[in-house]
Amino acid sequence: MNYLGESISSLWYPLIIIFLYLGILVTVAEGLNRFINDDPELTRKVVHIGSGNVILLAWWLNLSTWVIITAAIIAAIIAIISYVTPILPSINSVGRKSLGTLFYAVSIGILAAVFWQDYPEYTVIGILVMAWGDGMAAIIGQRYGKHTYQLLGITKSWEGSLTMVGFSYLVTSIILLFVQGNCWQTWLIALLVAVGAASLETLSKWGIDNFTVPLTSAMLCFWCSKILTVS
Repeated sequence: MNYLGESISSLWYPLIIIFLYLGILVTVAEGLNRFINDDPELTRKVVHIGSGNVILLAWWLNLSTWVIITAAIIAAIIAIISYVTPILPSINSVGRKSLGTLFYAVSIGILAAVFWQDYPEYTVIGILVMAWGDGMAAIIGQRYGKHTYQLLGITKSWEGSLTMVGFSYLVTSIILLFVQGNCWQTWLIALLVAVGAASLETLSKWGIDNFTVPLTSAMLCFWCSKILTVS
């Protein structure tokens, strides 16, 4: 009985931290949405980046795979409800319908199921590449994107795409440095992941990049590490 009580206590402690973090994030985002309504994309990306950072908390607190998958399912349900009824304006506040938030949640669940137990760093890389890479690309692209190009009817800016490459490279290299140290494989793999992520981010119709970018980034990083035999 004592063991069961300790197990429940050890589970609730990290969950309380995560829910507290998410509560603060949503409160800040809703405040930005209310008082800075001239830039709804900024508000939405605060949620996008901030929610992605939760995976760092989960890694630090050593949450189990099923907890992350359950959280991803709950997030997917909330995303569906918000898509139909705007219960959280900060999630869908840019004047266009997108399934990006749903794809984001689904990708987190899949990455957790595939990698979390044995290789959590690849789950973290996939999610943070999407969170910071795509999030900052959208912010920089909208504010400073002067040189545009089109791909399959989708307009992007070179400023935004280069920002995607830069932040994807940054987060990937930081995680790999922490896991496998300073070696040439770390820098090469980070570069390959960054270029691949930026390429997929250009194909963002319906928000599908929220699914393809994190999954491909994590899997590319995993296979490159295996092929290049990083010890």
